[in-house]
Amino acid sequence: MKQLMNTRLANFKLRYAKVDDVPLILSFIKELADYEKMLDQVVATEEILRESLFELKKAEVLIGEYEERPIAFALFFHNFSTFLGRPGIYLEDLYVKPEMRGEGIGKIILSQLAKIAIERKCGRLEWWCLDWNEPSIEFYKSKGAVPMDDWTVYRVTNEALVKLAKD
Repeated sequence: MKQLMNTRLANFKLRYAKVDDVPLILSFIKELADYEKMLDQVVATEEILRESLFELKKAEVLIGEYEERPIAFALFFHNFSTFLGRPGIYLEDLYVKPEMRGEGIGKIILSQLAKIAIERKCGRLEWWCLDWNEPSIEFYKSKGAVPMDDWTVYRVTNEALVKLAKD
């Protein structure tokens, strides 16, 4: 797995996160949650992330660095499409620090994820976006993303998850 990825933007590089990046990853998660007005919902800790990302290897993280300073991250993992018979990549989070937005960094990260998907023989790259996030929605559409209007996301968590496991 290639560790450092040069990009078309001078002084901007992408790399896969290392275990030492866990505090940085958590800080990016909290900054994103704050932007999404959901900071109160973050219960992740460094310990949880270390275990999930680096011991259990349940997801991967790309770190974007501008002039060797971390300014962006993307957290993703594989899912599977039975219809395609292939894995896909699900992008859980993509975050660029506000002072670096508008420089093409989000596009570069999405492009790199698409390259990873193709290298890994994935059938698709997908993600969710909050309905109110118009700038992101327009950006995604401009890159060829199509909203899945016919689908509704369902989620089971906390006590409901425990109860369902006992059924």
